[in-house]
Amino acid sequence: MSLTVGVVGLGLIGGSFCKAYKASDKNNTVYAWNRTETVTGMAKMQGVIDGELNDDNLGECDLVILSLYPEASIAWIREHAAEFNKNGIVTDACGTKRVICEAVFPLAREAGFTFVGCHPMAGTKFSGMAYSKADMYEGAPMVIVPPSFDDIDLLDRVKKLFEPCGFGSYHVAHADEHDRMIAFTSQMPHLVSNAYIKSPSARAHEGFSAGSYKDMTRVAWLNPVMWSQLFLENKDYLIFEIENLQKELEKYKKALTEDNGDELTKLLDEGRRIKEEVDGV
Repeated sequence: MSLTVGVVGLGLIGGSFCKAYKASDKNNTVYAWNRTETVTGMAKMQGVIDGELNDDNLGECDLVILSLYPEASIAWIREHAAEFNKNGIVTDACGTKRVICEAVFPLAREAGFTFVGCHPMAGTKFSGMAYSKADMYEGAPMVIVPPSFDDIDLLDRVKKLFEPCGFGSYHVAHADEHDRMIAFTSQMPHLVSNAYIKSPSARAHEGFSAGSYKDMTRVAWLNPVMWSQLFLENKDYLIFEIENLQKELEKYKKALTEDNGDELTKLLDEGRRIKEEVDGV
């Protein structure tokens, strides 16, 4: 069955959604809106979309995906609440869920459309439409934050609508659970990587670095405006993770300061064992 999909925001994530739906079935219709109209025009010229998403075709969409920053997504949904297809689904791809879900769930009930919070766990260090790709979501996890956890039919509908993207797994979570875990699995790696590269040694590392350095610094290359907003929206959980890391680092520092090889070995082995328990050999 062919779908009509609307995508709001033609960056890396939104552009990849457009390409995925067009690549999966040539009969799918994809409309998109972007703040910069030249990007929309280029996407249409390249066959990534069929046309601009507007008030005339918004009501035709089986699925509308918001791929803007959280506050901008809320504002766009609020502005277009009356035009959404009442039989379709509106969702988002924001990196935090509490702010947008708290704002949009009641708005959706009032306006009569269905909103489901989502977070595709995929991306690259680059941003922008130019780096989007049709297979971005192949095998990737998708986190779903529904308005109700006992509506199995709704969850099935969401999975079927996302089927053309090729997600490898789906995890249903409360917004609070999502944001708590994402502080650890996504936000902390970006923050630590970004802070780590500020070492005065960074500018002289050439010839002395290999895989470990590349792994540690890969996500230091980020979108500062977007990540700043995400960090602030999730600051309670992120601060918890920062304080926990600081506490652990102090243990290593103390062992080094005291030339305590036994304690240092113990700390390193503890981390190794936890990694093995959590992620396997």
